[in-house]
Amino acid sequence: MNIATFSFIVTGVLLNAVAQLLLKAGARNVGEIHLTLNNLFSVGWRVATQLPIIGGLTCYVLSVVLWIIALSRVDVSVAYPMLSLGYVVTAFGAWYLFGEALSVQRLLAIFVILAGVAWLART
Repeated sequence: MNIATFSFIVTGVLLNAVAQLLLKAGARNVGEIHLTLNNLFSVGWRVATQLPIIGGLTCYVLSVVLWIIALSRVDVSVAYPMLSLGYVVTAFGAWYLFGEALSVQRLLAIFVILAGVAWLART
């Protein structure tokens, strides 16, 4: 895999992770959602007008464009496992931004993911 292809994959994965963090920020702004027929429109409007959610959806669209470019250049069996890098970025982002826990077990799992992606990228 060349550097350009790897860059498309990593950038797409990072955009996907940023999208998750933005969606979480928007969901926190909205609060816990309980949908009923009576509040479907009002809750939907609150969700749809959250800037972090709009930003997250925009990041998703951009990540899909980059992902399609990457898939045109590399086997999906190589590219798809690279999505696991998103778990790493999202875990650290959630820890930093939202105070979510990073236990020893999670850190070990992150190490295993990084080792696997590094090994896969070399094939």
